[in-house]
Amino acid sequence: MKIKKQFKLAKPFFKKLLEDKVVRMQYEEERSKTEIANAVRTARLQANLTQAQLAKLIGTTQSVIARLESGSDKRVPSIPLLARIAAACGSHFEFGFKFKNVS
Repeated sequence: MKIKKQFKLAKPFFKKLLEDKVVRMQYEEERSKTEIANAVRTARLQANLTQAQLAKLIGTTQSVIARLESGSDKRVPSIPLLARIAAACGSHFEFGFKFKNVS
């Protein structure tokens, strides 16, 4: 006879975990890095540039672009770097905050 394992849903677990302010702050930081990585990669591809071509245009190396696009770099890119990337891709850099609706 097979014994069925009972699984708990992940969503309530993570919701409870994110109630901790320190965990929430770390989560938001990592989420922001991922969003930056996706935005840089999307802009580069939209401009039909390789990582090496983009790096040359902004005065850095291909490995810097690769680390930035991977989202795994511990460093957060500077605003001037992001602005240079945007300009090299024929775009402009925007920055903002999204607030929760207060009831």
